[in-house]
Amino acid sequence: MRLLSKLLPAASLAVLALALGGPSRGAAPADTKPVRALLVVGGCCHDYKKQQELLTKGISARANVQWTVAYDPDTTTKHLNPVYQKDDWAKGFDVVVHDECCADVKDPKIVERILKPHKEGLPGVVLHCAMHSYRTEGFPKSTPWFDFTGLVTTGHGPQMPIDIRYIDQESPITKGLSDWKTINEELYNNVTGKLLATAQPLAKGKQALKSRDGKERVDEAVVTWTNTYNGKTKVFATTLGHNNDTVADAKYLDLVARGLLWSVGKLDDAHLKPAAKVLLSDSDK
Repeated sequence: MRLLSKLLPAASLAVLALALGGPSRGAAPADTKPVRALLVVGGCCHDYKKQQELLTKGISARANVQWTVAYDPDTTTKHLNPVYQKDDWAKGFDVVVHDECCADVKDPKIVERILKPHKEGLPGVVLHCAMHSYRTEGFPKSTPWFDFTGLVTTGHGPQMPIDIRYIDQESPITKGLSDWKTINEELYNNVTGKLLATAQPLAKGKQALKSRDGKERVDEAVVTWTNTYNGKTKVFATTLGHNNDTVADAKYLDLVARGLLWSVGKLDDAHLKPAAKVLLSDSDK
């Protein structure tokens, strides 16, 4: 290269360096930092003590995501997760995964505090019973929380297997994923029969049931979607995830991991790899 530098102009040397695989000074390095995620988990009706571990370890085995877990062991619908007591509860995180079950936390000021960072643009992931939480005035027709999740849902059917069909196979979240069937799960209703106008469906679920009179019927509802909240915030949501066996299912974890990365704009090869560790340490915070 020293001899060539005497013979060739600078522009030609730059072209030659690129041809030989040399680095380009103008190329930005790939963003390989782990995604910093906060998991808010706890409340009624689910084995959240176990599921917090299934989620964090399962997702970090698939995606470069590291976690802080705000686990509330209270098993009622009325208790506020202590993480929400601070105004800046979401400071320092790239995304918040809501996996709480707190239907009777209804103080509008508290719900506004929870929603504030998301209104300002912080991505969110909403799982299962978090859909049925924060039933403030306006429930069951319209609440600030429904605006965030993108779906009005008020109840579910019995625990029976659900056939999952991806209806948007061009979404980066679902691309490459195959339809599947859950173990016994709860199919959440879609009260209005559709998502909010800000949301896009990704998957539907069908559940075959028998009525008390012995007649068979099939219930169908959207089970996975994305939402654009407050005109800018990316939200990934799924109503699946009641039982531990579902949360531990590779197909479920693949879906949620991809949805989480999509929400932060990092659904790419640099982040679709295992994290170096699962939990953020104090020095990371």
